Amino acid sequence: MPLYSRMLIPLLLIAVLASACQSRSNGYEVVYAMDSETTSGPADSADPGAGRSYTIAFVPKGSDIPYFQYAAEGAMEAGRELGVNVLYSGPPEADADRQIEVIRRLIEQKVDLIAVSANDPVKLVPVLEDARKRGVRVITWDADTEPEARKFFVNMVEPETLGRHLMDTLALAMGEKGDFAVLTGSLSAANLNEWLKWIKRQQVEFYPDMRLVEVAATDDDLRKAAGEARRLLAQYPNLQGILGNSSVGPPAAAKEVRAAGKAGKVKVVGLSNPKLMKEYLLDDSAQMATLWSPKKLGYLTVVLAVDYLRGRLPKDGQVVDNVGNIRVSGDMVVMGEPLDFTKENVDQYDF
Repeated sequence: MPLYSRMLIPLLLIAVLASACQSRSNGYEVVYAMDSETTSGPADSADPGAGRSYTIAFVPKGSDIPYFQYAAEGAMEAGRELGVNVLYSGPPEADADRQIEVIRRLIEQKVDLIAVSANDPVKLVPVLEDARKRGVRVITWDADTEPEARKFFVNMVEPETLGRHLMDTLALAMGEKGDFAVLTGSLSAANLNEWLKWIKRQQVEFYPDMRLVEVAATDDDLRKAAGEARRLLAQYPNLQGILGNSSVGPPAAAKEVRAAGKAGKVKVVGLSNPKLMKEYLLDDSAQMATLWSPKKLGYLTVVLAVDYLRGRLPKDGQVVDNVGNIRVSGDMVVMGEPLDFTKENVDQYDF
């Protein structure tokens, strides 16, 4: 099956405005993207007009994870352009229970809308349903919940396209044969599990000479990912490939492959950004990385959130400034296609 090759649009590390207010309390972080004198309560059912200052809570799986910081930069940029307040608020690390605590606090703050990348699709349902009952609009982005907990889901790519593509990149690197393992994030993350389903299906359908030996969870923690990569290399001496389907997996695997003296022998591919992967791509400790633009995803999420607050839902083929055409399938918005970078093009990026 052909690879979907694209060039990753440059991202910049999150930069909060000098006038922004930042605080850390009880294990969660809040960043005020705008400094506004206007506060707002729960969203009205009708469009109150563009002049109202809304407050949108942009909730990541983990606020200290670089991928989500990139997304937050885009969300804040959209907030500034549209004249709304954007709060970046989440647990430092991916944890469903702590994310629920953050959401409860946001409900009490009477934000107009909560946009959340869910750590667990089921656990978050009660608190999000409570938010909606109390007049707070809810959408999801990056990782979905059960449909009854939100209005719509802003997705990066079609799950099938991404999962099959990731398997293709590993197959290309491994010569379509040999044992491989997958480093995933949380075992309860809906988006990761959906991608994993298509990774497995693509392998079964197109690469019969490849064998998946284990799926190891990292909980989106870089240190845990490194430990799991070391264990996999020791436990499976014939391992020929590692695929990471969350952003910490590929750099952790590549670092451990290099330390074990197996650069080029054990192939490493997966979802991550060029800043984390550059050194490993250049010395062949990793072969390919795949991503989309998290900044664009954050930007798109806030644009669609503001539209929703103003009474407009996403439409298939809608053109969004700085993003392009979006696709809408039922209650899921799809931003675009997966993008690749390699040893040959990674030097073009500085983020």
